[in-house]
Amino acid sequence: MVLNNRQQQAVEATEGRVRVVAGAGSGKTRVLAHRYAFIVNEIGISPGNILCLTFTNKAAQEMKRRISTMVDRGSVNDFICTIHSFCAKFLRKEIYRIGYPRNFVIIDEEDGKTLARQAMQEFGIDRRKTTAERFLKQVAAYKGYAPTQYIQNHLLPCSSSAASDATVRYLRLQLKQYALDYDDLLYFTLYILGHFPDARKEWTEKLNYVMVDEVQDCTGDDWKLLHAITEHHGNLFVVGDPDQAIYEWRGANPKIFVDFKAQTDIILNENYRSTPDILEVANHIIEHNKNRVKKDLFTVKLNERQVVHLHSKSEKDEAEAIAIRIEEGVKEGMTHSQFAILYRSSFLSRHLEQALLRHHIPYSVWGGVRFFERKEIKDVLSYLRLVASDADDMSFSRIVNLPARKFGEVSMKALTKIAEEEGVSLMTALRNHIDEKPFNKPAMYKFLQLIDEARARVPVMAVSELTDWLMNVSGLSDLYRTDEEEERLENIVELINSMKEFEAGRIDEGDADLISYLQEIALYTNVDRSNDSERVRMMTIHQSKGLEFPEVFVVGLTEGIFPNHRSIRERRQDGEEEERRLMYVAVTRAEKMLWLCESEGYINENGALKFPSRFLSEVPEGMLKIEGKLDPMLKEGTAGLVKMLNEELGVGVEAPMANGTRVRHKVFGEGVIEGYDPMAKSYKVRFGTNTRNLMPHVLTRQ
Repeated sequence: MVLNNRQQQAVEATEGRVRVVAGAGSGKTRVLAHRYAFIVNEIGISPGNILCLTFTNKAAQEMKRRISTMVDRGSVNDFICTIHSFCAKFLRKEIYRIGYPRNFVIIDEEDGKTLARQAMQEFGIDRRKTTAERFLKQVAAYKGYAPTQYIQNHLLPCSSSAASDATVRYLRLQLKQYALDYDDLLYFTLYILGHFPDARKEWTEKLNYVMVDEVQDCTGDDWKLLHAITEHHGNLFVVGDPDQAIYEWRGANPKIFVDFKAQTDIILNENYRSTPDILEVANHIIEHNKNRVKKDLFTVKLNERQVVHLHSKSEKDEAEAIAIRIEEGVKEGMTHSQFAILYRSSFLSRHLEQALLRHHIPYSVWGGVRFFERKEIKDVLSYLRLVASDADDMSFSRIVNLPARKFGEVSMKALTKIAEEEGVSLMTALRNHIDEKPFNKPAMYKFLQLIDEARARVPVMAVSELTDWLMNVSGLSDLYRTDEEEERLENIVELINSMKEFEAGRIDEGDADLISYLQEIALYTNVDRSNDSERVRMMTIHQSKGLEFPEVFVVGLTEGIFPNHRSIRERRQDGEEEERRLMYVAVTRAEKMLWLCESEGYINENGALKFPSRFLSEVPEGMLKIEGKLDPMLKEGTAGLVKMLNEELGVGVEAPMANGTRVRHKVFGEGVIEGYDPMAKSYKVRFGTNTRNLMPHVLTRQ
């Protein structure tokens, strides 16, 4: 395929600061590869003087593969890489300047947790109150607050050895091993560039051209690096799409790209992926965002089928309708791998997985695990299985020390030996030898008591109630809550919902007991797995970025779930705009057919009535084909919910006047606004030496 005019313009715009705003499916990877080849083949620059940065190793490999087909052999090198990979290459050469060996260690998240636990233990930090994950977040925040300072004070070999708190101790443990984490790779690179002029001169002269992909996902510190390494030649070529910036919560700052002052600006808005109808839906949704570079995607492809808004009476019905449509598509000649199901949060996969299993439709959870195989789900089910039977050694091994009961490897080996010698289960062996060392610990007595008490409750409690009780009494609820992994708690809520559905479906049959439930669940956890790659793909929208599928189902389009109200409450307009960008990414994954799916019922988290997502209302009437009986009152409910949330946040009710605005009041005279209270919807106004809290309607702007 030849390049279109704008793509060719981007390829040949080699000098100065160039910004390319590349819409979804507009061929930006192709442009980057052709530009690299153009600089090598036509301008004659050595590949060793070109830096091409991507955001994932996978993207770097794909870029290398494409470029290798367009340039001479040997013209593809290690300077086609991620930002962190470049920093590692830089530091291998330059880190000696600050007293580190060139073979310094790069530690991953698990290594970091090991050091964190050591630092926490030394300073007596209770791991039941602060997890290693949370501690590492604090360390990252400390580093990010003053990158130069933390390196100078704690990570240079000549710095003070005093460890005043656990965070500093963690840094000293890093220094002891000359170990750098991913954040350090960037900060150390910036530190050396900032403190050693000869290193800065060498590298900025060496890098004639710098190209950056997915630049909307760069953090402020990433941008500092880009500006530093291009200061000599000034050739910085950045490609991205602010409308696909979905990692702001992780530190990305798309506003820098939006405000980037370029000498050459190019917009790639011809889409080669989707049909016109799909693009129209995407354009109408994203135009409600303010922090963006305006562009309307278009295509010369022909429409195939109208975009459908699928409305169902329940999540189960929604999942069933999707499974039936996939079966129809396969009968029409499609393959299972041509379908993708996308969702905002992974807990939404449960009904869908069960429907696909019922219909014997092969599927895979992309970048994750199936619902009933997720760690937290298996933890809870293991408790239930042990309550059902002492003979379940696998469940015993999984949960005997979960939460921690000081029953480690030594105790387990001793118990296993006894169980083998006596020919009994691990649980039975523990019961028979609980008074002996090393088993006679208070925590183990409580563990046995917990299982026995749960067993006594089986005849009188529903499975869902028993699970809720077990979660609280065992400490599992507290464990997941302190882990600060919201997704785990959402998944457990969804598990308990599955139990309630099971109980409701078996109420007339009288077999809604624990054993029956565990047997039914086993059908979902032990399904046959073939090696056939022809599977329906299920994934979160974040995981779908960069992928495309002929037919896409976007599910769970319920106000509060998507957009996620927690995100909007935490980050207000920034949160809402990122949620809308996430919707834009989801819509633009579809090539030929798009289904926007939602259902009636209640939101699991708070029991509130479900209303269709505001994103559906942002698409003009008649553009979507509605399948299912959609009561107009539901749309009104969406509008009411959005209005309530905006009023709660003080958004769009009265646009607050900025602090310092001069206003007049008919009694108090002329004053100056000092603040706005969104909950009370009132201004704090200073009149001379006094302040008043006043409603907007009594104030006149001067």
